[in-house]
Amino acid sequence: MDKSPDAFRTISEVAEDLDLPQHVLRFWETRFNQIKPMKRGGGRRYYRPQDVELIKGIRHMLYDQGYTIKGVQKLLRDNGNHFLVAIGAGDVTAIEAITQRKQAEAAPPPAAAGAPRGPDDEMLVGEAKAKPNRRFFGLGKADDEGPVPPGSGKLSRDNRALLQEALFDLLECKRLLDQVR
Repeated sequence: MDKSPDAFRTISEVAEDLDLPQHVLRFWETRFNQIKPMKRGGGRRYYRPQDVELIKGIRHMLYDQGYTIKGVQKLLRDNGNHFLVAIGAGDVTAIEAITQRKQAEAAPPPAAAGAPRGPDDEMLVGEAKAKPNRRFFGLGKADDEGPVPPGSGKLSRDNRALLQEALFDLLECKRLLDQVR
């Protein structure tokens, strides 16, 4: 007798459907706190349909895409359960919609229309959390200590390019470190 799509599944049914050993499902419960089967008396597990869909996504990322457990945990943290459920179901439109929404949230706000722009502004990436002052760059007095003589407070085009290159290198290092975690 076939079960309804909304019916709860036992661990043996889920393991058979997804071609996974039962002990792997139990292990994943310890690594992914998003997988929460209902447990009845005697410890018997019953998986909700949304648990099974999430497990499909996790299985796909681990076995088919070669992600590590930490990598999938980061995906879940960054994108939420819906992202992995969509991956497990093969729903490309949902994946694209979630990705576009995340990119829109992470995008910096557009610059003010009246803000003056110089020729070097297009080289800058992102916004600084704190405004750097002249002392930080070794150019003399801090901003709040009065004006700096003309010409001595501006970075040369070469120094600015070197700083931009260092920023790109640091961002790439951060990206690589985030992948390892």
